Amino acid sequence: MDKDGMEYTLNGDNALGSVQIADDVVGIIAGLAATEVDGVSAMAGNITNELMSRVGYKSLTKGVKTEIIAGQVSVELSLTMDYGYNIPDTCAKVQDKVKTTIENMTGLIVTDVNIRIAGVDLKKD
Repeated sequence: MDKDGMEYTLNGDNALGSVQIADDVVGIIAGLAATEVDGVSAMAGNITNELMSRVGYKSLTKGVKTEIIAGQVSVELSLTMDYGYNIPDTCAKVQDKVKTTIENMTGLIVTDVNIRIAGVDLKKD
């Protein structure tokens, strides 16, 4: 895997060409996988993400930071949890879901998935 700016080229059978994955794609995959877990209310962004979403720019990588080095991915997520869910159990499910999804979709190896709980959503549906 070669890092070329903000894209990563997967090495493999080059007879048909190469496959490049944009850096943000891994973050999008991580964010979508995390929000599929019951108990996760939303991704929580920093103040810049919040301000940008108010002016019409919505980032699909809100609350996600990824670092990819030599085919290995480290992920940091900032989440808002639904009230009433067990935080350690829910986080373990998120870690497993994010790791499995990134590895299955990209072929990259996920070394760690670190989670920060930024808030609890008290809304009742």
